[in-house]
Amino acid sequence: MQRLMRAQNTEAHVRDMMETDRGYDPEVWKQLAEMGITGLVISDDYGGSGVGPLELEAVMEEAGSALLSVPLLASSVVAAELLRALGDRGLNKRLLPEIAVGNTVATAVLTGDSGCWTPAGVSVRAEEGGQGWRLSGRGNYVLHGQNADVLLVVAAAGDVRMAFQLDAQAPGVNISPLPTFDRTLRLACIDFDAVAAERINHTGNVDEAVQSALTLGLVALAGEQAGGAQKVLEDTVEYAKTRVQFGRAIGSFQAIKHMAAELLVETESAVSAARNAAAALAEGRADVQEAVSLAAFACADAYVKTTADSVQMHGGIAFTWEHPTHLYVRRARADAQLFGDSRQHREKYLQALGA
Repeated sequence: MQRLMRAQNTEAHVRDMMETDRGYDPEVWKQLAEMGITGLVISDDYGGSGVGPLELEAVMEEAGSALLSVPLLASSVVAAELLRALGDRGLNKRLLPEIAVGNTVATAVLTGDSGCWTPAGVSVRAEEGGQGWRLSGRGNYVLHGQNADVLLVVAAAGDVRMAFQLDAQAPGVNISPLPTFDRTLRLACIDFDAVAAERINHTGNVDEAVQSALTLGLVALAGEQAGGAQKVLEDTVEYAKTRVQFGRAIGSFQAIKHMAAELLVETESAVSAARNAAAALAEGRADVQEAVSLAAFACADAYVKTTADSVQMHGGIAFTWEHPTHLYVRRARADAQLFGDSRQHREKYLQALGA
C-alpha cells in the first residue's frame, strides 16, 4: 500500500482530488480493492480478507500518512461493521461482497444535527404503514454521503431504534454536501421525506450494533491520526535539518530541539495508544472500551498538537497555501471531531476506568 500511495496519492494528486465533487480518485479506489483493502475487515464468507483490527489499524496509519481521502472509513469499516453486527444474513450476502470488492460504496446515517453519536442523537423517524416502512427526518455529518450507493439508516420508531437500508438515489432522499474545513473530507446532510426503506432483520440490539461500528471506526481513525502525526513530525524534522538561519541549521537551536522532542513523545504515545486499542479489540479484552476511548482522545490531541507545532517550526512558509503542512492541520482538526470530540472520549475513558 505504501508504494501505491507514493506513486498515485502524492500531494499534487491529493490537491487535485480535493477540488472535485467526488473528492477521491476511482482508480486509486479500484487498486485498493484489488489489494483487498476495501474488504479488509469483511469475512471471507462474504468475499473479504477476513482480517481484524490490528491489520486495519496498520493500513490506516499508511492512509493517514498519505492523506488518503477514499471512502475507506465510511464504507469498508463503519458500514461493513454495522452490517456484520446487525446480522441480517440475507442482506449481508447481497451487500458485503460488493462492498468488499469496492463496487458498492455504503455509508451509515447514525446521528442528526446534534452530532452527538449516541442513541439520543438519532433524528430520523420510522413509521410503518400499509405499504411498508417509511423514513422521515434528517441525518447529518454522513461520511461520503454524496458518494454513497447504499444508505444504512438508524431511525427511531417510537422509543425503539431500528436499522434500514435503501438506495441513495431513492425518491424522497435529498443529499446536500456540507462545507468542510478539511477539503479532502466529504460529509453530507441527508433529508428523508417519507422515503420507502427496507428494514434490516437484525439479530442483535441496534444500539449495540451501532456501538460496535463506532468502536471499530474509532480504532481506524486513531490509526489514521497516528500515521498522520508521524508523517508530519518526520517532515518537520527533515526541514529543521536543512533550513539554515544565522549560519546554522535551525534543528541545532535548543528551542527547536525541545519542540521536536516533545512531539516525538506525542507521536510515539499516539501510535502506542492506537495499536493497543486495536489489540484490545482483536483479542476481546475486558479493557477494550477503556483502550479505545484512550486512543480516541490521545491520537486526536497528538495529531492536532503535532500539526500546530509543525507550523511554528516551519515558520512563515507553513502559512502559505502551497505548503503541505496546512493540509495535515485541516485533517487533524476535522478528524478530532468525527465520532465525538476529545472531551466526550475522555468522559467515556473515565467511566470505563470506574467500571
